[in-house]
Amino acid sequence: MYLGLLLEMSESGFPDRAAITVGGTTITHGELAERSRAAASSFTEMGVPSVIFLGTNHVSYAVALFGAAAAGVPFIPMNYRLGDDQLEAQIGAHPGALIVHEGALPFHIDSASLWQRESFYASLTSVEAAPLPPPDPDLPAILLYTSGTTAAPKAAVLRHRHLMAYLFGTVEFASADEDETALVSVPPYHVAGVANLLSNLYAGRHIIYLDRFDPDVWLTTVRECAITQAMLVPTMLAQIVEFLRDSEDAHTPSLGTLSYGGSRMPAPVLQRALEMFPTTGFVNAYGLTETSSTIALLGPDDHRAAYESDDPVARQRLGSVGRLLPGIELEVRNEDGTLVEPGQPGLLFLRGEQISGEYAGVKLKDDEGWFATRDMGWIDDDGYLFIEGRADDTIIRGGENISPSEIEDVLISHEDIVDAVVVGLPDDKWGQRLAAVVVLVKDHSIDEDEVKEFTRERLRSSKTPETIAFWSELPRTDTGKLLRRSVVAELSRVDS
Repeated sequence: MYLGLLLEMSESGFPDRAAITVGGTTITHGELAERSRAAASSFTEMGVPSVIFLGTNHVSYAVALFGAAAAGVPFIPMNYRLGDDQLEAQIGAHPGALIVHEGALPFHIDSASLWQRESFYASLTSVEAAPLPPPDPDLPAILLYTSGTTAAPKAAVLRHRHLMAYLFGTVEFASADEDETALVSVPPYHVAGVANLLSNLYAGRHIIYLDRFDPDVWLTTVRECAITQAMLVPTMLAQIVEFLRDSEDAHTPSLGTLSYGGSRMPAPVLQRALEMFPTTGFVNAYGLTETSSTIALLGPDDHRAAYESDDPVARQRLGSVGRLLPGIELEVRNEDGTLVEPGQPGLLFLRGEQISGEYAGVKLKDDEGWFATRDMGWIDDDGYLFIEGRADDTIIRGGENISPSEIEDVLISHEDIVDAVVVGLPDDKWGQRLAAVVVLVKDHSIDEDEVKEFTRERLRSSKTPETIAFWSELPRTDTGKLLRRSVVAELSRVDS
């Protein structure tokens, strides 16, 4: 199965239905298929080995993606926010690539194939599309660079068969009504951006893109455009909750589903959002770049049941990522590779048709097809998966493994704290000691001793940070992932 099959089906099923709107431009499913075929013909005639997209969300993004897929060459959306040196190095790793870009490039690129995205999109109206044979499903369809929160970014290889397995396993074709509209705020170079494009097109849902996220703009768009579905990363939802701080209701009656993912959702933020969006169904989608997006879901019914329950076991599931999708296998293992019992934490290993588990030039699966996620987590007796964070994030204090997420949730539950991170710093006595950085509500104040006492009352003393730093903001990627190594480096510098 190849990615172009998606467009063939949508063009046949609803050619005149709006597919994408961004920046005042709307393209139908039929027009998207036609322009993508023209792009594929151009790419094939030029003999380009790959196609790079460098810019914000735009109709040319989808056209270039499907055009590259039909031409049998990888599509590579890159992070336009990277520093010049890092971006230049990533582009240099793909010699001869055709580059579709927004604005002027900040450095010289030795390539004859540079296209401003508007010019690229407009040029396709004069291209006569030639029939092309379907590409091999095993060819790389998309190369996605990881966020680089724990190491240098790496190019994850997502082949046609991986992406189609994800699509067929999670979305029913043409399942959306004609008036359903999705609002997408995530950037095009993130796996959530790719997944939202593919899944909404396959369902037949009209996609409206925001070129930048702002809580006021987002809420206004939801209300004025009668948005029925939206996807956010946790930091975006936190900004909306803070923007609506003095409101009891978000007043978004059209919004049927609000999905989130990409990083850990603080429990206080989610609980407040459930109050503010009482008629909206929340969906937690857990996945990795290397897994072609979502592999587990916590659906709307589970969210509301957990939120409203008095049973501690059921309520705890609000902090889970739900159950595995069909076709996904999971093993939770100790460091030595042995399986752990349900309820016990360990390293997560995944297997399934949509699991790529591959970086450019590096195979990450073992001989039996298992992929080591490097995430720590556990699964309860009913199959609900709980993620504790990256294995590298675990703090070992006096031989005790401490998950920073538990402490961070307590800190964020304080009415004066809007964001927090807990890390481990070297300690001669305990091996590691706990240090926290907190961000306060604007114009609010609180001292270090009060934060410690607040934490100690809800946890035990061994989980109370020994030092508290107050910053104006935490270092995060634009999709909300904490750059813990940057926090450790800065706190260590201050300590030295």
